[in-house]
Amino acid sequence: MLKILGGASTFGRVSLRTRLALPVACYVVLLVSALQTLVVPVVADIQADLGVSTSAASWVVTANLLAAAVFTPMLGRLGDLYGRRPVMLGVLAVVLLGSILGATTSSLPLLLAGRVAQAASFGLFPLAIGMLREELTPQRLTGAMAVVSGMLSVGAGFGLVVTGLLMRNGGDYHELFWLAAAMTAIGLAGVWLLPRRAGAAAGRLDWAGAGLLGLGLVLLILPLEEGNGWGWASPRVLGSLALAVVVLAAFVLFERRVTHPLVSTRMLSHRPLVVANAAGLFLGFSMFAVFLSVSALVQTPSAVAGYGFGATVLAASLVYLLPGTAGGVITAPLGGRLVARFGAKATLVIAAVLAGLGFALLAVLHSATWEVIVGALMVNTAVTFGYAALPALLIAHVEPSETSIANSVNSIARSVGMSLGTAFVVTMLTRNPISGPVPLPREAQFVTIFVIGAALAALAAAVVAWALPRAGRPVALTVAEVEADDVLGAAGLEDVPAHR
Repeated sequence: MLKILGGASTFGRVSLRTRLALPVACYVVLLVSALQTLVVPVVADIQADLGVSTSAASWVVTANLLAAAVFTPMLGRLGDLYGRRPVMLGVLAVVLLGSILGATTSSLPLLLAGRVAQAASFGLFPLAIGMLREELTPQRLTGAMAVVSGMLSVGAGFGLVVTGLLMRNGGDYHELFWLAAAMTAIGLAGVWLLPRRAGAAAGRLDWAGAGLLGLGLVLLILPLEEGNGWGWASPRVLGSLALAVVVLAAFVLFERRVTHPLVSTRMLSHRPLVVANAAGLFLGFSMFAVFLSVSALVQTPSAVAGYGFGATVLAASLVYLLPGTAGGVITAPLGGRLVARFGAKATLVIAAVLAGLGFALLAVLHSATWEVIVGALMVNTAVTFGYAALPALLIAHVEPSETSIANSVNSIARSVGMSLGTAFVVTMLTRNPISGPVPLPREAQFVTIFVIGAALAALAAAVVAWALPRAGRPVALTVAEVEADDVLGAAGLEDVPAHR
C-alpha cells in the first residue's frame, strides 16, 4: 500500500509539474508581446509630457527593439547553458525593475533605460519553448507550442486594448508601466514554481560572437526604424546597412572558428532553419503591417478623406483589431491540431495562403466595418497558425541543447519583420498625403500596402512549399494520444496518422 501511495504521490507531482509548465509559458509569452505594444499608442502622450521632439519620443519604441535584438540570442544561449528557470527568473527581475523605473520617472533618458530593461522580456519566448521541451512529453509538445506561440498574437492585442482603455479619458501613460510591473510580478511567481533543471548545453557564452551579432543587428534595425527621419537614400541609412552586412558576415566567419559558438553555422545554412527564419520574417511583417494599416484606415475621417470610419483609438482597438487578436485563444489550439495532423510545412503554407487572402480582401473591400474586421481577422489568424508551426519546425531540426538559441534566432527574424512592416507602413502612409490642417494618407496608399502584403504572402507560400523538406525529426502520434492530450483536446482527429 505504501508503495502504491508513493507511486501515486510521485505521479501527482509529475502531473502538477506538467500542467503548470504550459500555463506559465503562456503567461510569460503573453507578457512579452503585451510589453511590445503597450506603449506604441502613447508615444505622442510621452512626447507631450516630456516636452521632447517626435523623433526623440519614438526611441521609447526603437530602444526597446534594438536592445531586444542584442539580448535575445544571449539569453537563449544562457538558458541552454545554465537552465531555463534561473534565466527566466533573472529576466523577469530585470523587466520588473525596468517597469518600475518607467512608472516613476519623467526623464526621457531614464524612461529609455526602463524600456531597455523591459527588452530582456523578448528572451522569455525561446526560454519558454525550451522549458516546454524539457517538461512535456513529445505527444503533448506540438499542441503546447502552438498554444504558447498563439499568445504572441493575443498579447499584442491585449496590449493595444488595455492601452486604449486606460488612456481613453486622457489617462497618464505611467499607469501602463505600473500595469507592466504588476504583470511581471505575477510572472515571477509563476516561474518560481517551475522545477529546477540543469542546462542542456556544454561550454560557455560566446561573448565575442554575442557582441558581433548584437552590433550587426543594431546596424540593421536602426536604419529601418529611423529611415523616414534620416531619408532612405541618406548616407546614414546606406552606411548603416552596408556596415550591418560587413559585421554580420564577420560574425558568421567568427562562429565557424569557435568551439562553442553562440549560433552554430548549421542554423545559418541548414535549409529548414533558413526557411523557418524567412517565414518568421514574413509573419512579423504581416502582424505589424495589418495592425498599423488597419488602425490608421479606420481612424481616418471619411468626411475629409472620402474613406475610413473616423474611429477613436479605443474603437480601433476594440472593434477592428480585438477580434483578430483575441481569436488567438481559439486559433492557437487549432494551429496545433493542423501541425499534428498535416505537419509544420503544410501549416505554414496554409498560414501564408490565408494571409494572402486576408490582404487581398482588404485591398478590394474596406468600405464596411465587417469587411475590415474579417480581413484583419484572416491575417491575424494566419500569423497565429504560422507561429504555431515555427517552434515545431525548429525542434524537428535542432538538438535539445540548441532549442533556446534556435528559437532566439527565429525571434530575431520576427522582430526584423516587425520593423520592416512598421517602416513600410509608415513610409507608405506619409508619402503624398491629402493636403489639409492634418495631412491624411490617400486610399490608394492603403490599397498598395494590402496588395504588397498579398504578394509577399504568395511568395512565402511558394518558398515554403518548394524549399522546405516534408519531414524532420517526426513525432509519432496515435489517435488515442491525440484525443487524450489536454492541449489538443478530443478534437475527433480520427484521421491522424499513427506515424508520419
